[in-house]
Formats: sequence, C-alpha cells, structure tokens
Amino acid sequence: MNDACCSSCETHAHQETAAAAGAVTRPAERTWPVLIAGGLIGVGALTAWLGHPGLAILPYVASIASSIATPARRAWRSMRARVLDINVLMLIAVAGAAVLGDWIEAASVVWLFGIAQWLETRSMERARRAIRSLVAMSPSVAFVRRDGIEREIAAADVLVGDVVIIRPGERIAVDGMVIAGESAVNQAPVTGESWPADKRPGFEVFAGSINGASALEIEATRLASDSTLARIIHLVEHAQTQRAPVQTFVDRFARYYTPAVVVLAVLIATVPALVTGSMAVFSLWSYRALALLVVACPCALVISTPVSIVSALTAAARAGVLIKGGSHLERLGGVRCVAFDKTGTLTQGRVTVADVVAVGASTAQGVLSVAAALESRSEHPIGRAIVDRARTDGLTVAPGTQFRSLPGRGAEATVESAPAIVGNHRLFEERQLCTPSLHARVEAVEGSGATPVLVGHDGVSLGVISLTDQMRDEGRQAVADLRDGGITRVVLLTGDVAAHAAVVRDGIGLDEAHAGLLPGDKVDHVARLRREYGPIAMVGDGVNDAPALAAADVGIAMGAAGTDVAIETADVALMSDDLGKLPYALRLGRATLNNIHLNLGLAIGMKLAFVALAAAGLATLWMAVLADTGASLVVTANSLRLLRVK
Repeated sequence: MNDACCSSCETHAHQETAAAAGAVTRPAERTWPVLIAGGLIGVGALTAWLGHPGLAILPYVASIASSIATPARRAWRSMRARVLDINVLMLIAVAGAAVLGDWIEAASVVWLFGIAQWLETRSMERARRAIRSLVAMSPSVAFVRRDGIEREIAAADVLVGDVVIIRPGERIAVDGMVIAGESAVNQAPVTGESWPADKRPGFEVFAGSINGASALEIEATRLASDSTLARIIHLVEHAQTQRAPVQTFVDRFARYYTPAVVVLAVLIATVPALVTGSMAVFSLWSYRALALLVVACPCALVISTPVSIVSALTAAARAGVLIKGGSHLERLGGVRCVAFDKTGTLTQGRVTVADVVAVGASTAQGVLSVAAALESRSEHPIGRAIVDRARTDGLTVAPGTQFRSLPGRGAEATVESAPAIVGNHRLFEERQLCTPSLHARVEAVEGSGATPVLVGHDGVSLGVISLTDQMRDEGRQAVADLRDGGITRVVLLTGDVAAHAAVVRDGIGLDEAHAGLLPGDKVDHVARLRREYGPIAMVGDGVNDAPALAAADVGIAMGAAGTDVAIETADVALMSDDLGKLPYALRLGRATLNNIHLNLGLAIGMKLAFVALAAAGLATLWMAVLADTGASLVVTANSLRLLRVK
C-alpha cells in the first residue's frame, strides 16, 4: 500500500512480520485508552442529560485527548508525505465537529476510530501468529559432541560438521544427516506430512521436526540460520510483502479515488452555502461533507486484497506448500491445465525390482543371486535395487570379484569363479547371448512399461529382471481431485520411453502423455497447452525441469524440502512428496481469488451505500466511522477464513 490509503491499513496489510527475530508485534491501540475514552464519553453524555451541557464539554475533550495521539502522529506523517489517508480525514472530521459545537460527535469519532484500530490489529495478529509459531518450533539449544565431549550449546553456535545428539521426543535444532540411530520423525512443521517419516543413517532431517521414540545422532549440514525452516520463514515473509496484480490495480484506483472524494466533500460543503448565502446551510452541508470524508476513505477496499494474500500464504506454509508471492498465488487460482514430469513426480523416483523371470533351466532365485553378487560392489541405483531385492528375499549373496562397469550397457564381474554380466539388450546382442526365449521375455517386460535388465552367467543367458519406478499411491486420487477442482486437462511430459509413459498415463488417469522429450520439447508442449486450454501449471522436481517450470504460468516443484535449487527457483514448492498437496495449492489459489473478489464487492458496495447516505444527510459522523470500521472488519474477517482452507 502506498499513497493510496490509510497508513493504518498499510501497517496491518504490509507490516513485515517480526517472526525471524522472535519478536511479538505490539498492538497499535491498547485496550485501556479505548475503555477510558468510552467512559469519558459516557460521563459527558450523563452530564449533558442532567442539564449541564457546558460542563459536559470537559469529559468530551478529555476523551478526545486520550485517543487522538496515535492517529494524529499518523496523520502528520501522511501529510508530510503529501498523502490523504483515513487519519487525516478523521482529524478533519473531529475538528469540524468541534467547530460546529457537536462535541459528542467529535469524541465519538475518535473513540470509534480507536476501537476500529484495536479490533483490526487483533484480527491481523491471527494471520501473523501462524508464521511466528514456526520459529518456536526450532529449539534455541542443541546437544553437541565435540572432541569426544558432549555438551549443550546455543543452536546458533552449531557448526557445519558438528555431531548433534537428538534425544527421544526432542525437536531437531539444525538440518543434518543421520549418522547413527533409527527413529520416526514428525516433519509436519517443514513438509506438512501427516505421518512421521522413518529415519536411519544416510537420511536427511530438518530443523524444527520432532524426533520419535529413539535417539538419533546427526551431522549438521547447515547453520541454524540457514536451515530449511529458516529459509521457508524468510521466503514466506518476503512473499507476504509482494503485491498481487489485483492489489496493484486497487492501489492505483485508490490513489485517484481519495483526492476525488476530498474535492467532492469541499464542493458539498461550499456550493449550497454560496448559492443560498446562508451560514445555516453552510453548517448543515459542512457536517454532511465531514461525514462523507470519513465514510468514503477506501481503507476497506485497499486492505481487502493484502489481508487475503497474507492469510492464504500463511495457511499454505503451515500445510507444507511454499508459495513465493501474491502474484503466483493469484495465477494459481486461474490455472486450467496441469502438466507433470514423470520421474520423482508421478513416480517415486526410486528404482525397484518388480519381477524376476528365468529362461531355460535357470530359476528366478538363481537369476537374482547372480545379479546381486555382481552388483554387490556397485553404487548404481539399478545395482542397489537388485541387491536390496535379494536381501528382502533372504538370499545369501557372496560378492563377486573383478567388477567392471560397461558404460551405457551394464557391468561384468566374476561370480563363483565364472564370468557374469548384467546389462541391457544391446550388451547381450554384442556378447551373442540373446536367445529367442530371452528376446520374448525382454519384449514382454518392455510392453508392461518396465525396464528389462538381462542376466548371464558362464556364457549362458539366465533371465530378465524387471525394474520399475513405482507410481505414487496417491497419484490417481490427486488427479481426480484436480478435475473436481476445475482443471480441464492433465498431461504427462517425460523424457522416458513411450511404453513407460503409457503405463503412467493409464495407471493414474491422465488425458495425454508425451514421451522422449528433451527440455526444449517440454517448453514447446507447455506453450501449446497454454494456447489450447489456458493458464498452465508445470509440476516437476525443480531442477531437471527448470525450462518447463519457467515457461509455465506457475512452476511447481515436488519434494523441495532440503533442496536449495527447488526452493529458490520454483514459483510454488511442495515441501513433501505428497501429491495431495497439489490439489490443495490450486484450491487455495481459487479460494483466494474468490475471497478477494467478494471483499472488493463488499467494500465497494458498502462504501457506495454510505456515501449516498452521507451526501443525503442521512448519515451522522459516528455512523460514518462505524461504516468504515465495519467494512474493514468484514473484509478482514472474511480474509481470515482462508486460514481454515483444508
């Protein structure tokens, strides 16, 4: 908000939250001055009723004095900045009522204005309190082992590489990697996940999350000030200061609207008196002009958008959805098409063994045993998947020797004193190990949408291991929720082969799938989809799909917790791998747009109605303040409903 409207609105709508410093925002208007001012007005009214109107002026003046300081300071700052805001208009109204001898009106205007500020501040505190609560989730101390000595230090003093001991039930002080222990950790403050995540050595943990029933030892990977949670808080605070397009429009409108109202009020006060030459007429129309000034201030109009934006961004952050600003939130509300990357988005991004098929005289167990022995020294994801499956099946694997990687084809080693190979179809063709039965098995695996890995031993083909990247369980429900939320087209854009893309398309219920795409091809498809279906959101991992994410109206990164690039580059970051967060984000965007439009309608409708009443002389000064206060509180209360969007 700028010179468009009231500095009080500006304070509430754009005040940067003090969460990062742990400060508590102090309400602009205290309770006791409001109560005292109201009591003094009551004393004055009683004194006048008892027949002492002259004496009644004293408590009225005292009431004004007890409430006028804050709006007077704000009015002075506004006038120095050449701005006409609600504080200036209110002071004009008070001075005018005093000159006209209507002291109870003058006192009532200041008192009601004080009540409005107090109520509005209390309402806005709800939106800011949720972000401040995130800070409280990070402990101020950590239990660290240095040089073999364990001691408690301030979390801010933990260095990268320190070993931090997390006892059962404690909050984790810094981001780190588990080096000892296994436990279930509640990551809801960071990712919004409803279920605890199992953690063991090699797994990442985040500051602010809560350890379960077992102790963990972690190696700190970030300073406390640079933790994932701290960066989320910083980015949400920054996002809350960013204007949405509709908010910028309202600001421009109010910039011209307020001076126009002042000119209209001057004309209302002076023209009838000049025409009639009567002081009585001047007094009557001056009072109406004062009421018009107060009621016409566009405070409710200007505050209607930022309060909605702040509430929605706060609700999203609590749910593990990081939206980078009001403009992105507004565009979310207009999305009509969603495009997905496959690996790590609609699938888990983790290779697993789906099936083991033997050929000839070999057995599935024999195929898996040879492959696991060969891959036992490999760090490749395919090798790890094969070894994990062998362990799950209870096989005893004797590591192979003389392991050698064959880039682009597979690997070979000596297993049980005989040469063994694991690789693709091309490798087996080169080694002349491909048989008709093996070829048929390979085609069957590829037809199912899986990736075949062929296994041979001692010059003989043993069989095929079927690898797959499993689809997320919640994928089909998420797509259904997207359609229920108004999305007209859901598309897959992937660099994978057509067979795999078709399996995902049919399994999750997408409208279309495009495979074998390079990054530039994805950008072209995003442009086409926008032309055909309207605003589009691209959902990917935030790194590999960067061009397509940037080309879309809204780029959404999946599973961004702990991923610096994803958090910094995406318009929207889903902190967990839960696809259910995507329909929520789009639903929140639509709810925010609807909320803003309703707020604008309420603010403009109420203003127009009371402007007409004020010009017609049917609205008193205290009614004008009540109308302005009521409009502001109505739009604020309506905006706060966004905190409850599920």
